[in-house]
Amino acid sequence: MPRSPVPVLTIDGPSGSGKGTVSRLLAQALGWHLLDSGALYRAVGYAASMAGIDLSDAEAVTRCAETTRIHFRDPGDGGETRVIVNGHDASDEIRTETCGAAASAIAAIPSVRTALLDLQRGFRRAPGLVADGRDMGTVIFPDAATKVFLTASAAERARRRYKQLKAKGLDVTLAALLHEIEARDARDASRAVAPLRPAPNAVVIDTTGVPAQTVADRVLTLLRDR
Repeated sequence: MPRSPVPVLTIDGPSGSGKGTVSRLLAQALGWHLLDSGALYRAVGYAASMAGIDLSDAEAVTRCAETTRIHFRDPGDGGETRVIVNGHDASDEIRTETCGAAASAIAAIPSVRTALLDLQRGFRRAPGLVADGRDMGTVIFPDAATKVFLTASAAERARRRYKQLKAKGLDVTLAALLHEIEARDARDASRAVAPLRPAPNAVVIDTTGVPAQTVADRVLTLLRDR
């Protein structure tokens, strides 16, 4: 008999919806691997910026995506996964809103998405994978048995990002973050390639005002019921 594919749980949603925190909680609870796909795009955006590449130059950005070395490292203390870009720990740099905007811009380039496709699918290893992103359930792992789409109000997501970035000592304003999030939502939802939207068979969960652990517990129940 053919072997069953390695199970995948996809967690999609816009920036600030809580999918990163929820995905980490789920991966820890299940003992599965974790894919932070947004970090891949942020890493390419960071590498392109460090190389002085114009992000509107699709060919140059695609070459950058094909050659940039990206690795994830578990800190071992329950903290955020470290992202190593071309040998440099760029974990803090890639989490800025500027890098997020760059990631959103290059994610709209079809050839960049193609360059990162196999890399993302390569994270699918036993015993299972929690895939966090924007098109995990629609494009990268369309055969995933359980798909979740997290959402929250723009104001709530801006407040979350504000707290995260201020905790890291970054100088940000709530108004600027709200503007950037709303602009990114519009860009991600309207792009021609893999627009941000729930998969037809995804379970949509509004996380506004809901603790991450509560959301993770709900997803675990959903996964086990299936």
